[in-house]
Amino acid sequence: MGCIKKMDLGHGGQTKISSFMSPTKTPGVRPPLQEENSTLLHEGKHIGKTSSGAPKKKEGGNPKIAAGLELLSKAAEQKDSESTVLDIALEQKQTLTQPQNKRSPADRKPEQQRMVKAKPNRQKVQATKSPNRKVTDYFPVRRSCRKSKTELECEEKKRIDDLITSGKEDGMKVDIITGKGRGVIATRDFYRGEFVVEYHGDLLEITDAKKREEEYAQDSSKGCYMYYFQYLNKTYCVDATKETNRLGRLINHSKTGNCHTKLHNINNIPHLILIASKDIKAGEELLYDYGDRSRSSIEAHPWLKN
Repeated sequence: MGCIKKMDLGHGGQTKISSFMSPTKTPGVRPPLQEENSTLLHEGKHIGKTSSGAPKKKEGGNPKIAAGLELLSKAAEQKDSESTVLDIALEQKQTLTQPQNKRSPADRKPEQQRMVKAKPNRQKVQATKSPNRKVTDYFPVRRSCRKSKTELECEEKKRIDDLITSGKEDGMKVDIITGKGRGVIATRDFYRGEFVVEYHGDLLEITDAKKREEEYAQDSSKGCYMYYFQYLNKTYCVDATKETNRLGRLINHSKTGNCHTKLHNINNIPHLILIASKDIKAGEELLYDYGDRSRSSIEAHPWLKN
């Protein structure tokens, strides 16, 4: 009978198996282990495949051959297990390195559904816990009764317009002032900025006013009651020389008077009025500055110096 003998490892690290022919057999018969199509060599070349399809050895075979076959099958199983562990490690590495946001549509669908279901719940909680309430839910709306500055000015202008148009002059009277003659005394209190009276007379342009002034100069018994002013780049004059019952023309001069003149427009017609420069008490004389500083006027009326 033939036998198998294990030899030393060569440079390739593989086990060499040598076979010897039995002296009883003819030299022309080839040993089974040298046949390339034999089952043992086929298994050795394809180690990654399972040996389940290999034919089983008959009982009572050579024990050395059986040991060699068992050794080769263990080596193939070990290699298969190593390749399986390597594949598992590669799969785990790919799973760890793969970005978490790159997921399949099948994986994202459940998350989207959960988010859609959770949104109404959050909105309900915010709506129930919202502390925003209007003040008008607890207190009624209060409107301010104060008038604006523009409204107050319009009302005051209308009041002055009515007084000028009607010619009504209240809160003052004519009295004799020592060293001056006639004068006007306040009979009530006037507050600063309040309308006092109009300097009423004939409204003339500059050419007509100069002609009248020349006529008045010829009669020494007549005083000077002509007030010149400019309005819209044009010179006008209020001539109050004519004797009337209006009180504005009788108010005397003072450089430190308690009134001052101001222009008031009614339908584009200027009116010369007197305004209180400070608070005026009842019983005080009403005074204002004539503003005439000419030498001839001061020589004719020395009281203009004061």
